[in-house]
Amino acid sequence: MSTKIDDWLLEILACPKSKAPLRYDEDANELVCDESGLAYPVRDGIPVLLVDEARKVA
Repeated sequence: MSTKIDDWLLEILACPKSKAPLRYDEDANELVCDESGLAYPVRDGIPVLLVDEARKVA
């Protein structure tokens, strides 16, 4: 189930590892950091910004 992340929220969220901005991947329902190469899940509309919960992206 995909959830839309509000633009204002994306503007203030940052990757906890690199502190870089995140982009929302609607198909995967994840917040992706291109700098660190990590994707953070969004569960029940809530971003889980824990490095231990992130997966590496290619």
